[in-house]
Formats: sequence, structure tokens, C-alpha cells
Amino acid sequence: MSAWIDDGDGDTATVWAAFGDLMAVMLGVFVLILLGVVGAHLHTAAKLEHVEREQARLAEQRETLERALAAPLAAGRVTLVDGRIGIRGSLLFPVNSDALQDEGRALLRELAAPLSGYLSAREEILMVSGFTDDRPVLQGNRRYADNWDLSAQRALTVTRALVEEGVPADSVFAAAFGDQQPVDSNDHEAGRARNRRVEIAPVPRPRQPQATADGR
Repeated sequence: MSAWIDDGDGDTATVWAAFGDLMAVMLGVFVLILLGVVGAHLHTAAKLEHVEREQARLAEQRETLERALAAPLAAGRVTLVDGRIGIRGSLLFPVNSDALQDEGRALLRELAAPLSGYLSAREEILMVSGFTDDRPVLQGNRRYADNWDLSAQRALTVTRALVEEGVPADSVFAAAFGDQQPVDSNDHEAGRARNRRVEIAPVPRPRQPQATADGR
């Protein structure tokens, strides 16, 4: 009789031990899942906070540029879309040329002071981008190899003009896109005219590498 009772107690203890092990495993799994959920929530919250900060920065940038460029914007000499200042190519240059016209130089002179003031309060620089339509450069025009070359020279001309008018040379650079990234169809003249343009866009200033102790 007592032997049967002892065996029963042993089986019960074994069952409880196994049940305890199972509960410990389940608790561990639950804790891991909970940590994963909390970590994912924190990651999502951090991403949302970053997006909100970036949206606020872009909104503040747009409002500041709108105030700084109120006169040329009101006159229709420039556009401002998503923080990019757009200037018609026909206002700046003759067809198939990077020679700055008087009207274009006057506009850049007007833009230089507000842009310099804008940059002075921010860790940003200006990217001056040249764009063309998809028509090849005129035959016999040996100055430009192709539309990439033409857009590059126009961007450089605008960059140099801004520097001459007072924009710090270390706060502006040129970029060329040729006939890439059109804003309208190249199937009609009105669209091609819109695609021939120069854009000026503030971008974050690259971080300068910190010198090490040995000066490298």
C-alpha cells in the first residue's frame, strides 16, 4: 500500500516538474515576444519622429524661401516647388548656349542676397542643376558634345554668377542632368520649354571629417 502511494507521489512530482519547466519556457517565449513588440514599437515611433522632424524642416524651409524670394515669385520670374527654385532656360540663356543673358544676370543678382541670407542661418548649401529638353544640340555647334555637356555648362555659368554676386563659393555647387528628369512632355514645344531650366535647391551641407590626433 505504502509503495503504491510512494510511486504516486513520485509521478505527481514529475508531472509538476515538467509543468513548471513548460511554464518557464512559455514565460521565456512570452518575454521574448513582448521585447520584440516593444522594440518594434520604439523603432516605429523613432521613424515617425524622424519623419515629423523632416516634414517640419521642409515646411520651415519652404516658408523661409517664400519670404526671401517674394518679389521674383510674385513677378513669375522663378517658381518654388518642394524647396527647389526653378528658372526658365529662355530667361537665362539663348537657345543652345550657356552665355548668360542680361535679364538672367539681373535675376541672379536679385536672388544672390536673399539666398546668402538664407544660407547664413543654416547648415545647407545650394545645388545648381542644369536641365535640357530631349532635342539634340544643333548640328555644327561644336561647343557642346551633347545635352549633358550643355546642361553642365549652364549650371556652371549660373553657379559662377551667383558667386560673383556674393554667394559664398563654398556654399554652392553645380550638377548636370541633361534631358533626364523632365517636368513635362517633350512631345510639344511648351513642354520642351519647361524642361529647359535651371533649378537651385538647398541641400544639407556635407559633414567635414574630423582630424585625428596625428593630423590625418
